[in-house]
Amino acid sequence: MTYTEFQRHVGKAGLTIKSFAELVRMNRISLSNYAKQGEVPSHLAVIAALLGEMADRGIDYRGILSRIDIAPKKPRGAGRTGRFGRSPEPDLFEQDESNL
Repeated sequence: MTYTEFQRHVGKAGLTIKSFAELVRMNRISLSNYAKQGEVPSHLAVIAALLGEMADRGIDYRGILSRIDIAPKKPRGAGRTGRFGRSPEPDLFEQDESNL
């Protein structure tokens, strides 16, 4: 989905990009960065399209989403394999002499 189409669906749901980001526990800047790419990931496109359609049909999506415990998205670089923002990983090949 193009970013422009995404914005249309978000607006149809009565949201701004900032409020959409808060609703799905995402950083607003990360979401706005998709404007440069021109497209949004499919999972965000699906959410925006469904919210827009629900709003058109008079369904209170806010009540539904408020019952879901949405964990905030982790910042990039905080993944399991990376070392960014974390203490260094232990050397997996280093032997523990106490177990020998």
